[in-house]
Amino acid sequence: MERRNFLASALGAGTLAAVASGRASAAPRDPVVPDGAADRRYMLDLLAKMATPVLGPMSQGRLQASWKPELSPTWDGRNPRVGYLEAFGRLIAGLAPWLALPDDATPEGKLRATLRDQALASYAHSVDPSSPDYLLWNDAPQALVDSAYFTNALMRAPGLWKALDKATQQRIVTEIKGVRRFSPPYTNWLLFAAMNEAFLLWAGEDWDPVRIDLAVRKVNEWYVGDGWYADGPHFHFDHYGSYVIHPMLVEILEVLVATKAKFNSLDAPVLLEQAVKRMQRYGEHLERLVGTDGGYAPIGRSLTYRTAVFQPLGLLAWRKKLPASLPEGQIRGATLAAQRAVFRFPTNFDERGYLTIGFTGHLPKLGDWYSNAGSMYLTSLSLMALGLPAGDSYWTDPALAWTTKKAFAGEAFPKDYYVDY
Repeated sequence: MERRNFLASALGAGTLAAVASGRASAAPRDPVVPDGAADRRYMLDLLAKMATPVLGPMSQGRLQASWKPELSPTWDGRNPRVGYLEAFGRLIAGLAPWLALPDDATPEGKLRATLRDQALASYAHSVDPSSPDYLLWNDAPQALVDSAYFTNALMRAPGLWKALDKATQQRIVTEIKGVRRFSPPYTNWLLFAAMNEAFLLWAGEDWDPVRIDLAVRKVNEWYVGDGWYADGPHFHFDHYGSYVIHPMLVEILEVLVATKAKFNSLDAPVLLEQAVKRMQRYGEHLERLVGTDGGYAPIGRSLTYRTAVFQPLGLLAWRKKLPASLPEGQIRGATLAAQRAVFRFPTNFDERGYLTIGFTGHLPKLGDWYSNAGSMYLTSLSLMALGLPAGDSYWTDPALAWTTKKAFAGEAFPKDYYVDY
């Protein structure tokens, strides 16, 4: 009841009723929605629905006592407490752009202020060894993965870092340096190690340039063309370019450029320009993968991360770097159609409001051996466009039909060609 009263005051009774009943997740799949304000309300409802059950209890140090994340049927037996670091780290990375917006007196602003306060308290609990919600930093290599989302969020919302007390800041630095004990395999995991070092550089702490140098060089060696990277020496046809590779490579290079770090022969400004162009090209493919009804290709590993596949489009939109081929109204239309296609199924959330293992609803057999309910919070990365304020053109431009919708309506649409950058 406490949660319902909070959302009612923050969002308004009508929006609360939609969140609570699932009606906000049950919009028709097919039509282009012409109202950007309605699109924003829908995405904000998703954010509140994902964030409140995690940040509310964790801000009070009682998340681990009150929630036991669901485990995949093929769970590999590792300590299930890894799920709490996954849930918080992944959730906060998706929320960070929105939390970085300035305060205001609107219902959305009041919700943001509350969730920001809860996020700050949760950060404090996460690294306090005396807290019941101290996270599992030193038991399993999975900590390397989710520490990178945990630190990425602080760079996406610098105000969070500045608002933390000095003791919590130092504890975070200590834990992030501590996960160096885990050696990443030669896969996208190299970027997790590099992201943590980029955070330490950004925060003015001692950092290891070798981990960044190795990740940037290897990922670029694994580029296979036309906007796609292999995940290691072999190509995988999956969505890890969205979950990890494109966004993390770009954001690591952004830190190198912003700090003017000089430590080897890497030309960070040139590499950043190249990485953004490749992500833009990859974004063109993502947009074309969205079907007429908002469905998109269910390929590869970790499908249970749901709409996290659209993280590159959200990041490009937030950075105002969408290419001319992807107008904002078109990307908003495609992204919101995909979210509605997935979240129209009420069993995406359990009876207590936590995300379930699945894709379009609760489908636990889709879970991988490393999947738990905490892992599912990577889907929050599809909410990044909320970092653009309500008056931004992303929200005020009319929604446009995306490529596949045009193609199967008999309308003209652009041809598509390979690029060589």
